Amino acid sequence: MRGVLTGLNAWVLQRASAVYLLLFTLLMPAYIFYLDIESFAKWNSFILSPVVSISWILFFVSLLAHAWVGIRDVVIDYVHSFKLRLFILSIVALYLIAMMFWVLRILFISSGVAT
Repeated sequence: MRGVLTGLNAWVLQRASAVYLLLFTLLMPAYIFYLDIESFAKWNSFILSPVVSISWILFFVSLLAHAWVGIRDVVIDYVHSFKLRLFILSIVALYLIAMMFWVLRILFISSGVAT
């Protein structure tokens, strides 16, 4: 049985996430500079706007997916022992899942959902 993230699917995910990460990294600072945010209230309303919140969520999902595909490919190429490869990929997967929960916690706390 072939996995979902093999071959062309992994390649497309890696490239699509790289494009989004690049665009976000270039455009978000420019947009923030353009808005000239000078107070916490303006910053808070900017961050909590739906478009910006979704952009940040997509950024972190893209970042974690990009990291998973890249690390997985390196481990598959250079770690030849199946047990060691499985162990390393399990640790990486747990770490990336924990990072996603951490990001969601931060986003929910800043939006006031968790108060």
